[in-house]
Amino acid sequence: MIINGREYGWGDITLVAGLRDVTNFTGISYKKEQSKEELYGKGNEPIAIQKGNVKYSGTLTMLQSEVNTLQELARATTGRADILRLNLNAVVCYGNPLEGDVMTVDRLFGIQFTELPKEMKQGDPKMEIALPFICTKILYNS
Repeated sequence: MIINGREYGWGDITLVAGLRDVTNFTGISYKKEQSKEELYGKGNEPIAIQKGNVKYSGTLTMLQSEVNTLQELARATTGRADILRLNLNAVVCYGNPLEGDVMTVDRLFGIQFTELPKEMKQGDPKMEIALPFICTKILYNS
């Protein structure tokens, strides 16, 4: 959506996850996909498209300090500092109402991280961690 003649930018995104405003994240991606395949009958041309399961997934990239905060949230809610045990809901908001922007809000339900990779290389000024996740539902522009 174009806001006052401009597109959304990184500075227009707000992420709320685990009931808190997440500030130390550097990237987010998420998607809804559905398996589909052609249905064949007589001849060699498909006669329909069959739909299968819907799947929701994504990646949240954040700084090490934010991962540490998630680990403390996991400790408080599950008894172990293991973010793979967390079950979070998140809201991703695009736009700034203080500048007159129309808000677009996506809601992600039942987020569970599937990996906790860590990596640093010589010369890196910070540790960024990309956390892949799956979730039970994404409602776009809701």
